[in-house]
Amino acid sequence: MGKALTRVKNRILNILFWSIISAAFIGPGTVTTATKAGSDFQFQLLWALSFSTLACLVLQEASARATIYSKMNLGQAIKFHFTGSKAQVPVLVMIVGAIILGCAAYETGNILGSVEGLSLVFTNVDKRLFVAAIALIAGLALSLKSLRSMANFMGSFVFIMGATFITTAVFAKPPVEEIIKGMFLPRFPDTSGAGLLVLGLVGTTVVPYDLFLGSNVVQKDTTVKDMRIGISAAVILGGFISMAILCVGTEMTRGLTPEAVKNLGFSYKLLSQTLVINIGQWALYIFGFGMFAAGFTSAITSPLASALTARSIFAKYNEDGTPKNPNAFQWVAYLVLAIGIVLGFLQIKPVPAIVAAQAFNGLILPFVSIFLFMVVNDKKVMGKEHLNGTVSNILMIIVTWVTLILGIVNVVKAASTTIGFTFGADDLFLTAGVLALIITVLITIHIFKKRKRSLLE
Repeated sequence: MGKALTRVKNRILNILFWSIISAAFIGPGTVTTATKAGSDFQFQLLWALSFSTLACLVLQEASARATIYSKMNLGQAIKFHFTGSKAQVPVLVMIVGAIILGCAAYETGNILGSVEGLSLVFTNVDKRLFVAAIALIAGLALSLKSLRSMANFMGSFVFIMGATFITTAVFAKPPVEEIIKGMFLPRFPDTSGAGLLVLGLVGTTVVPYDLFLGSNVVQKDTTVKDMRIGISAAVILGGFISMAILCVGTEMTRGLTPEAVKNLGFSYKLLSQTLVINIGQWALYIFGFGMFAAGFTSAITSPLASALTARSIFAKYNEDGTPKNPNAFQWVAYLVLAIGIVLGFLQIKPVPAIVAAQAFNGLILPFVSIFLFMVVNDKKVMGKEHLNGTVSNILMIIVTWVTLILGIVNVVKAASTTIGFTFGADDLFLTAGVLALIITVLITIHIFKKRKRSLLE
């Protein structure tokens, strides 16, 4: 009995530890995108969250597995993969620069989003006071020396956050049949912008810096089995929380005509009013705290991931794999936090800042996905016996294709905005899909040819 209880306790602690991944990707961007998806299309886009949860699980598992077998975190593994190549320095500079800039963009949205959640509850408090309080607590959390202590702290917040969003969704009494249909039956509504919102749901769940974060928190004694259990539970829990948020968003427009939905628009204020009318005043308080928790946890994980990524690529290591100066890149975390604090004090509107961070995420993600795809098929990194299997490769090909679509769409949107040209959403989605497919096929052929050559050596 004692051994059984110990095993159960260790399993729970393992899940709690890996929940830092959920803490990282469930931020204000998730709340904004998921509630908008629910308000605009009810339950029709739940399948996109099902897919993005699976995609997140595929990439996180591959990143952590590569770390366990190679004894290198993701940054080190990418660096080793490109050893001797002229592309090594540009690739590493691009990764670190993009991750730091991406985390800084996220940090602004994280702080503003958490402030917005508190403001739903405490309407008469100056938002700058909230910014200062969040900055102080986040700074103290980042000063913790133990990564495990920080991960457990974040994991506890994830469970509290999950309870708030799921409770709100349950009391909204959504139709169960529509939820099940929405989760497993892919549908594209005949409405402009649906495809872009699908990509937004993927982009807010599969976050590039989260892959480096997950890789860096792998412990020396972690087994592949324990890692898979912990990551699966944490990512699936995060997916359910995102789905609960989407279900809450449906409350804004339930029973309205498509035309009325189009004219209504989206805002946190409207969402809060809807919750009070349809569920009760308490729902507003719970949802507001949940949104605060989502932003607060991400406000810590985002700077942390930027520092860990910089350290993993540029730090010098001892023979046992530990960094010679583990705190050398701590300044990166405080720099990212400082950027978020300054922009938070300037009171930038939260929704545009969150959308901008999502767009930047879409640019970085395909590159990281491709590099990870290369790493898990590299015999030098993984060893012959631990190379990616057929099923894992098929899943990674699909995920790489979707992330490329996300990246192409964001590039085209940015370019069209600059030149003042309007690209139809449906045409953009179709064109990006075809182009991404061609690129994915070429990359896959290159990776498999290189893998085959290495196995013959």
